[in-house]
Amino acid sequence: MELTNSLDNNINLSNDVNIEKQKGFMETTFGKVINTALDAGIRLLMPDLIEEQVVDVKDAIINNGFKAGVKEAIDSAIDLGKSAVGIFTGNFENVTQVRNAVKSGGIIDGISNALDYALDFCSNFGKIPETICSVLKSGKDALLDTISSNIENEFDNQVSSVEKISEYSDNWKNYYENKDFEGMEKEYKKLEEELEKTIPLENTLKEARNIENIHLLIKNKGGDFNLSNEELELAKKLIS
Repeated sequence: MELTNSLDNNINLSNDVNIEKQKGFMETTFGKVINTALDAGIRLLMPDLIEEQVVDVKDAIINNGFKAGVKEAIDSAIDLGKSAVGIFTGNFENVTQVRNAVKSGGIIDGISNALDYALDFCSNFGKIPETICSVLKSGKDALLDTISSNIENEFDNQVSSVEKISEYSDNWKNYYENKDFEGMEKEYKKLEEELEKTIPLENTLKEARNIENIHLLIKNKGGDFNLSNEELELAKKLIS
């Protein structure tokens, strides 16, 4: 049985990726990236602050408008960016589309506005000492540069992750053709680990989830590679 034919003809996972899943992933992933970058930027601008002060300043910024503003900026960047790069399906197909959508959507401008709002709020309501707010406002460009750089690094990580998924998928297929379940299991575990770190991309996930379904079916049969049409049909229902 040819792997490609059995996957393409028996399993259809075209609806596995949707805009809600993609937005949720990017809000979480880029939210963490921006959080880390903000922390690094504060330390860079104010090296004399002790650890506890850095944490307090960062928490005050995040909890007083910045976090909500970043979420809105990411959502807007995805929506506006997809229109700008001509993506109308709601699903990204590759990392380049995501990168272009974020750039076209002006995510840094949105983050800049969110930072302005948070710093003004914290200053007006005494959440952060005025002297610290002044330093951060005057050094806002440096903060944004740090955030932008970290976002670019994350995109580089995403490209690397997608390349690894492709490599592990090809390795899995080779082991499958040779009916080597031990080798399949090794590549499957690496594939699953990488999928957890990757932006949900329609084409990438379609193939990876196909592999997952077939792998789990064979595993649950104790390594039996003789799959009936009924069992392949069952694989359609294993979508997580």
